[in-house]
Amino acid sequence: MTKPRNEARVLVVGIGGLGAPLCLALAKAGVGTLGLLDEDRVERTNLHRQILFRDADVGKPKIAAAEAMLKELFPRVHIEAHETRLLPHNAVDLVSRYDVVVEGSDNFPTKFLTADACKLAERPVVHGAAVRWVGTALAVSASGAPCYRCLFEDLPRDNVPNCAEAGVMAPVVGLVGAFQADLALSLLDGRDVSGELVTVDGKATEEKMVRRRRIGRRAGCVLCGKNEIREIDRGRYVADVCMEG
Repeated sequence: MTKPRNEARVLVVGIGGLGAPLCLALAKAGVGTLGLLDEDRVERTNLHRQILFRDADVGKPKIAAAEAMLKELFPRVHIEAHETRLLPHNAVDLVSRYDVVVEGSDNFPTKFLTADACKLAERPVVHGAAVRWVGTALAVSASGAPCYRCLFEDLPRDNVPNCAEAGVMAPVVGLVGAFQADLALSLLDGRDVSGELVTVDGKATEEKMVRRRRIGRRAGCVLCGKNEIREIDRGRYVADVCMEG
């Protein structure tokens, strides 16, 4: 894919710790249309890492606060607001409207749903995650291979703490959001970053803090290998999905 940035359409799933800095980076880079998807409200505990928001935004819907800030800073960027969650009944339709999807949720159901929907809609996606001092960003091409399920086969059976429960360091989400934006722009520019995984370790020494490597397709992957997932099956995902980052 090669598309002029001012004509590009990018959907950001989750306007949290990852989504906030990557929205700023994408807008600064000249992306023409940003789709914002979230249904949460701004909390005071968000402000140290969700850098789109200010004290006056506490209690407001994140979508409204983010849209206002981005329009103030980047008046030429067109904002499409989706005050909702990504759900099995709307996922494919929503991602199909955009050239690239960038996902920054803090829960596995949303991540797997985004991965599956983008594969079915043939849209490239950049996944991101951060907990405590460690974060990752993964680029997946429109062909959908290698994909998120090549790293994580399916939803974990045990409860895995999210960043709200385990904590996350604000500088880490800022770095991961920046790398997600870089991978998304690379996809728009037609560069081959498929399967590129960036890992950030905030406790490592400077020369080992950021590592890049390519992952390969996992044999037997149900999404991009066996192609067993041919539609969004509502029963495949846990219902309580949130977009906090």
